[in-house]
Amino acid sequence: MRMNVILSSIRNCAKDLLFVAALLSAPLAFSAGSAEKGKTAYLQHGCWQCHGFVGQGGVTGPKLAPNPMPVEALSAFVRNTRGAMPPYQKAILSEADLADIHAYLQSLPKAPDYKSIPLLNP
Repeated sequence: MRMNVILSSIRNCAKDLLFVAALLSAPLAFSAGSAEKGKTAYLQHGCWQCHGFVGQGGVTGPKLAPNPMPVEALSAFVRNTRGAMPPYQKAILSEADLADIHAYLQSLPKAPDYKSIPLLNP
């Protein structure tokens, strides 16, 4: 019984490693996205519900902006996630929409340093 658990764990790790290797060895071709269209797609596809209106993260979704992961990694995660977030196939979220969402996340400014906010520095 214990050996079956170990073999199953090894198989799962091997699948994940193959996936990462494929991702790194063959970068996907993404066109430059539109931040304006990306904001619309971000709202339309409900990303804001877990990640916040400006990608700041929330209780159920991690922070996405202002420094999002590379678009290829974002696409791989969005298409193949096995966690709490459901996977979004191309029929639901196109590559163009995903590139636009990435451009939107990149366009968001960093939050100001707390030291520059007078109310936070008595």
